[in-house]
Amino acid sequence: MSVNQVSVFLENKPGTLNKLTEVLAVNKVNIRALSLAETSEFGIVRMLVNDVFEATNVLKENNFVATLTPVLAYAIADKAGDLNELLKKFSEAQVNIEYMYAFAGRERAYMIFRVNDTKKAESILNSKGLKSLTQEEISAV
Repeated sequence: MSVNQVSVFLENKPGTLNKLTEVLAVNKVNIRALSLAETSEFGIVRMLVNDVFEATNVLKENNFVATLTPVLAYAIADKAGDLNELLKKFSEAQVNIEYMYAFAGRERAYMIFRVNDTKKAESILNSKGLKSLTQEEISAV
């Protein structure tokens, strides 16, 4: 099952990222994973959070442009070679990865993938024995 990633467009200037995290902190939204990509004009923050509904509401109330994007999340052992094994299955299934990022848990690493067809990719990967994490599982990590 895919999880919802919150994507936020920010001006690339001092203080805007801090304003974003302040809004989330005040509203008790916990960021589980975060990726920041930038250009000279703007940045895109991609996050997994504990409460997607609350996060998108408070961000929009505070004039942030926030969208939801389905992504796939997989837990892997935190050891050399496990990411390679996961990526091998993506490759064998002919699943193209648009971008990815990760976060570490206590005993596992968690990989987040944006692919061009989430449902199809998940079905194919599921048939290869890979179970993606749910929104609830991500929130509990």
